[in-house]
Formats: sequence, C-alpha cells, structure tokens
Amino acid sequence: MLCAVLAGCGGAPAAKLAAPAPAPTATVVGEQRIGPRVLDLTVRSTALGRTANVRLLQPDRGRRPWPVLYLLHGCCDSYQSWTRSTDVARIPALRRVLVVMPEGGEVGFYSDWRDGPRWETFHTRELPRLLARYGAGTRRAIAGLSMGGLGAMDYAARHPGLFAAAASFSGALHPLSEPKIWLGLFSAYTDDPRAVWGDPDKDRDTWAEHDPTELAARLRGVRLFVSSGNGPHDQTEVIVGRESRAFARRLRALRIPARLDFYGPGRHDWPYWQRELHRALPTLLG
Repeated sequence: MLCAVLAGCGGAPAAKLAAPAPAPTATVVGEQRIGPRVLDLTVRSTALGRTANVRLLQPDRGRRPWPVLYLLHGCCDSYQSWTRSTDVARIPALRRVLVVMPEGGEVGFYSDWRDGPRWETFHTRELPRLLARYGAGTRRAIAGLSMGGLGAMDYAARHPGLFAAAASFSGALHPLSEPKIWLGLFSAYTDDPRAVWGDPDKDRDTWAEHDPTELAARLRGVRLFVSSGNGPHDQTEVIVGRESRAFARRLRALRIPARLDFYGPGRHDWPYWQRELHRALPTLLG
C-alpha cells in the first residue's frame, strides 16, 4: 500500500558501453514450511542480484499441473502481506489453485529499474520457469493492490499470453497523470527517485511503458477487473481512485470489456482489498 509520503559529436570520447545484464536465472536455495499449505521459498535471482522471498499457497485438491494465481503486494509491504491480512488461505475456490505471492520490493513498482533490480524479469521470466517444479501450470491470472495493481496490469499488457486475467484493487493505474506524486514516493525509499523510470519529461516513453492507461490497448483479450474507492477521507485512495477511473475510461474508449467496482467511500486498507479479491475471483479464475 502507499505510505504517508504521498501528502506528497565531434571529437568527444566514445561513451563506455554498459555491461550486458546476466541471463535471467533463478534457483531455490531454501524452503520453509509455514503451514499445511503455506511454503516460503528463498530464491537466488540473477535479475535482482540477490536472494528474494516467494510465498506459495499450495493446493490441497486437484491434479498437477495447477492453474496459478499471482498476488502482488503494495508499496512498503512484503510477500507475507496477503496471508497476513486476508482470508486468502481459507477461500474454497483457491484450494485447487497454486497462489504465488512474490517479493516485489518496497517501491519496486514491478519494473526493471534503469540501473538497479530487475523485478519484472524476476517475476515474468525467472519465476514461471522455477515454479514448474512446484506444480505450476501455464494457465495464469494475476492481481494486486495499489503498487501491485499497477504491476498486475503492466505484466498482463507487457507480456501477451502470460496471464489470461488481471485485477487491480486501488491500483496506481495512470502514474503519468501525476508524476510528482510518484517521484515523491520513490524519493522516500531511494537515493535517486529517477532510478525507477527516469525523468517523467525526458524519459516519458519509459514512464508510458509502465503506465497501465497508456498500455490499455495491449490488454484486449485479457479478462479484467478494476476496483477502487474514492476516499474521501483517505488521500491515497483519492489518488488511486482518480487513476483507476482514468484507466477505466481508456478501456471504454477502446471498447475493451472490464468488470468495474468503483464503490465510493473507502480507505486504502485491507478490509476493502479482501472484499475485492472475493469479488474478482470469478473474473480471475474464469
């Protein structure tokens, strides 16, 4: 979830070429059983240049390979958040689904940074290959809250065919519309707020490539669910509600169907996201 920081030629020498990024590979280097169905993985990732955590909620019914639901956490939170703050482990419809809850960084924004961690590569290239050994099939859906809502829509748009359905709960779905807000958030957690997507004016194309509203046309054929409140006494929800509605307007202009749940007053908080997960499951599970 978002945090309180939102209140707020010639003869020149040749440029040094950057070293190519290492080929994306990931290896499980640790497992910890948390509960009957909950398994935590420690994964060494070349995309990240370090280890990262992934929580699995494993099925107790059905046969391998299982359909997969990715649940992405919000800003300033962790891979533990969905099982910590919702009833996801008790939802009957998910007992035949492998639920994958990966670490995404405090303000990773589900992106390959300009000079830093490659979260998108980790999630969309490394993890699918690795998870096959845990029974993951090729039928996938993805959902997320706040920063994770952006991640869900970005991944579905930027990787055609990887996800059949995507859902956003209180998602940051049009960051280009108010970049100062997001730069302010980045600056609270990074030394250089432009390390994520660059400067919103000079590097507008990079921002657009990570803005779900700008990418909306690429979501045709994906089952979509979008929800948010409008505050009014929670400024973060006011912001993401405004951006979610802009995204919905763009979908309508493109005649791309989506299930929408703009429920009016509501806070940027877990009781709403748990409820919206339940409401989104028919779309996500198809």
